[in-house]
Amino acid sequence: MKTKLHSLFLGLALLAGLDYANAQVTNLGIAQAGGQSLLYWPTSTTTNYILQSTTNLASPNWTTEEYPVPVEASTVSNTTPAKFFRLIYTNPPVGVGLIPAGPFLMGNSIGDSDITDANPTNVYVSAFFMDTNLVDLSVWQAVSTYATTFNGYSFDDAGLGKAANHPVQSVNWYDCVKWCNARSELAGLMPCYYTDAGFTQVYKTGDVDAVYVNWAAKGFRLPTEAEWEKAARGGLSGRRFPWGNLISEGQANYYGNTSDYSYDRGPNGYNSIGSIGGTSPATSPVGSFDVNGYGLYDMAGNVVEWCWDWYAAPPYPAGSPYLGGTNPTGAGPTSGVRVLRGGRWDTGAPGLRCAYRGNDGPSYAGSIVGFRCLRGL
Repeated sequence: MKTKLHSLFLGLALLAGLDYANAQVTNLGIAQAGGQSLLYWPTSTTTNYILQSTTNLASPNWTTEEYPVPVEASTVSNTTPAKFFRLIYTNPPVGVGLIPAGPFLMGNSIGDSDITDANPTNVYVSAFFMDTNLVDLSVWQAVSTYATTFNGYSFDDAGLGKAANHPVQSVNWYDCVKWCNARSELAGLMPCYYTDAGFTQVYKTGDVDAVYVNWAAKGFRLPTEAEWEKAARGGLSGRRFPWGNLISEGQANYYGNTSDYSYDRGPNGYNSIGSIGGTSPATSPVGSFDVNGYGLYDMAGNVVEWCWDWYAAPPYPAGSPYLGGTNPTGAGPTSGVRVLRGGRWDTGAPGLRCAYRGNDGPSYAGSIVGFRCLRGL
């Protein structure tokens, strides 16, 4: 069975398919059939392939055409200018989802009047892996024990959790960043965060604002605000939540309030799944609700998530992600607060919207705050 691509093309130029995990090459080919060009690749039983295209190899912005791709060839028309293609095979590590490269519309694209700090803009984000779940207490404790016992790390907060499979909370931004480095080292990956511009001193201790990021490192780190929002939307565009424009407590852990918000289907009050064992904190076991389009849990609700970026409010300073562009990394430290995303167990539906932006000082550590990690490809 042949599947038409989402976009149509005049001509085809090919690159070899790349396997990030195993360094194998998958060849692409072209054949003519009935006035059309047929783009094909070897038949496979796996669906871990991403078909991407670009119009400029000198400065490529790879756009995802298909993910996952069908196991057979796809037909394309010859009515628009040529593009270059690559077919990428990826074997995601256990516990992560692949967020494919490509552009998306970031911000308040549906025009909710109460969101005034997220003017929509076009952003291009490179592909990355994202933790399927929030970091839970058991994982936090395993890594932090290794880090402090054997590797010279220190943390401000021990980290709390309602149970081993609940998200860790009461962790500040500094500790989350250091913990990402420790997780990288434990996994044999290059850390991302350093205290010097030459990337020689791994960030392990203290509360450091002037952290240098090796964006090319393949270790674990906090997502940028743009990366977080792309992952949260799950491939959908122009939607209020990761799954659509309405929300209920069967989809996320939050505090229902149907009388004030027309898009809240409730029921009212704390979510019953989070209230088991007490309502403070009313967190829920990670992975309790359905995944979004990228296979990620809890991208709305449960605990709010630290991001890398300093928060930038209107008028946006240079470097703000809301100026658009490719792989934006946020504004400078003028605001003194870092971005928080995703909503939480004790807040209403508005805070769970994909475009909603929270913020707090990097030293803040409360029962509403957790995180998840990104890993480079």
